[in-house]
Amino acid sequence: MPSFQHPETCVACPRLADHLAAIRRREPAWHVRPVPAFGDLSARLLVVGLAPGEKGANRTGRPFTGDVAGELLYPALHRFAFASAPHPLGPDGWANPELSLADCRITNAVRCLPPANKPTTAEIRQCNGHLQAELAAMPNLAAIVALGAIAHQAVLRAYGLKAGTMVFAHDVQHALPDGRRLFDSYHCSGYNWRTGRLTRPSFEAVFAGVRSFLGP
Repeated sequence: MPSFQHPETCVACPRLADHLAAIRRREPAWHVRPVPAFGDLSARLLVVGLAPGEKGANRTGRPFTGDVAGELLYPALHRFAFASAPHPLGPDGWANPELSLADCRITNAVRCLPPANKPTTAEIRQCNGHLQAELAAMPNLAAIVALGAIAHQAVLRAYGLKAGTMVFAHDVQHALPDGRRLFDSYHCSGYNWRTGRLTRPSFEAVFAGVRSFLGP
């Protein structure tokens, strides 16, 4: 299996590094560093989000843990047997130590919390090399779920594909050049949830498609 080293000490994006340094001074107990992926490299499913949330993964150190997005993602993963439990947080409000993933790994297109939750185009491109290395280090990977258009574009970039090669839309599947399948979903953000753009049934339909594609 190819090696993959998580970029936890990466400071390649000055704006992001300065932003994290300022938060670390204010919240020394938080993770406040590039957030590592969660799950094994041997998994057949990779879920790609946008970036850590300030009080979510940026605080807890685990993707989609501590914010509204995780309250939608982990129940969906649990329903389709990709997670051992539906609750990302433990009783203490930090990452649930009893939760594990089965045949699934979760990562982000951008590993650091961006100001106002909006990474720049240059930051997304800078971090793409880490996603490329992660994809190369997953020998059994068959399905990729892109949560949102930015994650979708990050996957295409990691494959060296032009932005318009595959059009992003909710619950749409694309065949990637190496035989893997890309599944698109609206991001499970609090905004999409509150506005009704994404519902629990419409979100879980994406993972139903993944499970059907992968089988048991």
